[in-house]
Amino acid sequence: MKLATYNIHKAIGADKRRNPQRILSVLEELDADIITLQEADRRFGRRSAAIPPLLLDLDSDYQPVPLDVQADSMGWHGNAILVRKSATVHRHDILHIPSLEPRGAVMAHVEYNGITLCVFGMHLDLSGLWRRKQAHAIIRLAEQHGDGLPTVLMGDLNEWSAAGGCLRDFGRVFSFADGGRSFHARRPIARLDRIMHCDRLRAVDSGVHDGASARKASDHLPVWADFAPAG
Repeated sequence: MKLATYNIHKAIGADKRRNPQRILSVLEELDADIITLQEADRRFGRRSAAIPPLLLDLDSDYQPVPLDVQADSMGWHGNAILVRKSATVHRHDILHIPSLEPRGAVMAHVEYNGITLCVFGMHLDLSGLWRRKQAHAIIRLAEQHGDGLPTVLMGDLNEWSAAGGCLRDFGRVFSFADGGRSFHARRPIARLDRIMHCDRLRAVDSGVHDGASARKASDHLPVWADFAPAG
């Protein structure tokens, strides 16, 4: 199963224009089965989805996990999960985490091709101290909500260090898929976007989707990983 995470920057691209169709083109190229999005909703006003629901339905193979927060929003504090239209969502929830800025996380149990995963999406704080508090909270929430399922955590961790800060905290419990530099999209220098997994899964392959469309569609590049059962 292929999973990915993508900060879509409210569908605002390198040219400062909002163009959700470009995001859908990148998702089509990426061809992942489950995708966590960050900045999936517009920032002000009614916080409407950056990708209009009708456009997502007509021009993609994805459905958003129904987080049941606001009628016009796709996500919770901008965090959303997309799954194949043929996938089944057995459970979903919004998760409150400690925050200095408006932050949250989302979770879903997703069944696809006979495999059920517990998937978490997140966008962590700009403050290193708060990122570590959030990491500890999410680790506890993964224990509470995982129900013994293979678990994957994905998102924009906002962590610039190579192995310190919240990476060290997550690394005590989860393994990291070897993604790559995802920010800034036009000239990637930082591994801000990460995919982590429990020991019931192994990452068969992983990387950054660095195509011409992705370099224009957002300020981040998508990070992906192919998983198989461990053992």
